[in-house]
Amino acid sequence: MQLGVCYYPEHWPRAQWAEDARRMHAMGIRVVRIAEFAWSVIEAEPGVFTWDWLDEAVETLHAAGLGVVMCTPTATPPKWLVDRMPDMVAIDLQGRPRGFGSRRHYCFSHAGYRAESRRISRAVAERYGQHPAVVAWQTDNEYGCHDTVLSLSESARQGFRRWLAARYTTIDALNTAWGTVFWSQVYRSFDEIDLPALTVTEAHPAHRLDWRRFSSDEVVAFNREQVAILRELSPGRPVSHNFMGFFTEFNHHDVAADLDIATWDTYPLGVTQMLFLSAEEKARWARTGHPDIPSFHHDLYRGMCRDGRWWVMEQQPGPVNWAHWNPAPEDGMVRLWSWQAFAHGAEVVSYFRWRQAPFAQEQMHTGLLRPDASEDQGAIEAAQVGAELAALTLDEAGPVRLAVQAPVAMVFDYAAIWMLQIQPQGADFNPLELQFRAYEGLRRLGLDVDLVPADADLSGYRLIVLAAQPQIGATLQASLEAAAARGAQIVLGPRAGSKSEHLSFPAGDSPTGHGLPPGSLAALAGMQVQRVASLPPGCAEPVVVGGQSVQITRWREDLALAEGTEVLAAFADGHAALTRRGPVRCVAGWLDTDGWQAVFTGAAADAGLAAQALPEGLRLSRAGDLLLAFNFSDRCLDAPALPTAAPLLGQRPLPPRGLAIWRT
Repeated sequence: MQLGVCYYPEHWPRAQWAEDARRMHAMGIRVVRIAEFAWSVIEAEPGVFTWDWLDEAVETLHAAGLGVVMCTPTATPPKWLVDRMPDMVAIDLQGRPRGFGSRRHYCFSHAGYRAESRRISRAVAERYGQHPAVVAWQTDNEYGCHDTVLSLSESARQGFRRWLAARYTTIDALNTAWGTVFWSQVYRSFDEIDLPALTVTEAHPAHRLDWRRFSSDEVVAFNREQVAILRELSPGRPVSHNFMGFFTEFNHHDVAADLDIATWDTYPLGVTQMLFLSAEEKARWARTGHPDIPSFHHDLYRGMCRDGRWWVMEQQPGPVNWAHWNPAPEDGMVRLWSWQAFAHGAEVVSYFRWRQAPFAQEQMHTGLLRPDASEDQGAIEAAQVGAELAALTLDEAGPVRLAVQAPVAMVFDYAAIWMLQIQPQGADFNPLELQFRAYEGLRRLGLDVDLVPADADLSGYRLIVLAAQPQIGATLQASLEAAAARGAQIVLGPRAGSKSEHLSFPAGDSPTGHGLPPGSLAALAGMQVQRVASLPPGCAEPVVVGGQSVQITRWREDLALAEGTEVLAAFADGHAALTRRGPVRCVAGWLDTDGWQAVFTGAAADAGLAAQALPEGLRLSRAGDLLLAFNFSDRCLDAPALPTAAPLLGQRPLPPRGLAIWRT
């Protein structure tokens, strides 16, 4: 467990670099990320490289005992390159070029830019691939940020046609799979297929889904090209990419398959203000961030790479500049967020950034230091974490990562998210929120969770949750059947098994060849969905789950039950709202967090898991024989589940925004 920081030596006088490096090391920082936005400084003129400044920066950091994460600078191609290839920029969904003047101004499908990205990546890797200071690499920066995955460029259109031809082989196969007979959309050749945007009304859903798949594959291919160069020229050094929060425009599992370390950029306060939380939640968590937003992503990215290796590459140290509102963290939160990441298995927590920029777009985004180099609150708390890491001995054999396999698996499938985004059937049916509310319900019970892909090995889990999984592939089907056979508890959310891979109704034995949801899960679930309805705001259906009154809003399903299927909760009209057949529970509507918590209370008990409702703001994490507790509230908290032994770190009861670690 180490601390890191993001540093931009090109922003500061060279005379300042050595003192910056000295102060970083004294603060407990050991890893420094550099150069992700430095292309125009490295290559100010085409083919003319200026390395002396970057050489000096690397040597200065190395001399201070700091390891360097070197980046490929492809997120910000220079103006001369855009002028030379003006068609390299992406085209947005309104048909407008995404021009120069900020960042991410390129289209993943443009062959010319792909060649240039390989060229600059090779140049950087040849220069620093064997340098002893370089401990890891980062490709590009935040793929897809600012809605840059989907592009209406000519390069994307031609690439999409080639991708479809490879996927379907014949145009007749595509027409059949998509159902293009609807609205007279039958194609004669792949060359007739355009991108599904700027249509009169909704474009064909299967067309849109395959475009999402293609666009995701373009990100994968772009990243893979850089990774291959880094592995060739810098063997033995891990390669990473920094993903983002609640971002699903490409399949992160596919990108991470080529990486050694998944990293992500965590901004709890900014995300709390920007996303789907209610106004009351945004106010309540304004200065702490919602407790489960960081951990949701920690658990997601822990499952991306081999051996569960993951980092926080950018940790919010103070107010940011990009949210609708940008409050300052409560004192203690930077420390708490850092330890929360370590509790979920992070190897490195790296703060963004070392010093606040005095100019340009991010000058209102704080760093550990203020622009005058004085320490901000984030620096004080980062130094405290550094001192705690140095003093805390968890394993005499050396550094350890805390995370182990959790007892609960939640399936997180990017294609499933796309399906529900393409056909939400209700303006407020947000599959990401559905996933998050279920996760929040689990964490409120003190349960540790692994977020896993649809093809993951589920054999070690005692409780498996499919909160938003409309398509059930053969691998997932087999895993669920095996899990049910060994008695693992399974919870299916609304719309489970409702779609095929082409976003049509699932296959069935009927004369039409189609069946009803949950498709292949019908026998396991002991029910079929006869009718669905999206509920407008203000419409709520009260149900009682485990003695607790909760509400179903936004979505409900009417079920036909097989013999032997139990009704655990019912709507007022008598239709089942929650069923159980053996170890499988089915939720027939949209639950809020309280509702999910009530469902999981019963499922966890049946799974033999120790689940207990935690006080508001308290979160627990378990790693081997360690128990970590985090207090996001503004009052002292304790819980009966906490041990009586003296903590290795912290104290009980936990003070506001405090944390503690026990060996149980």
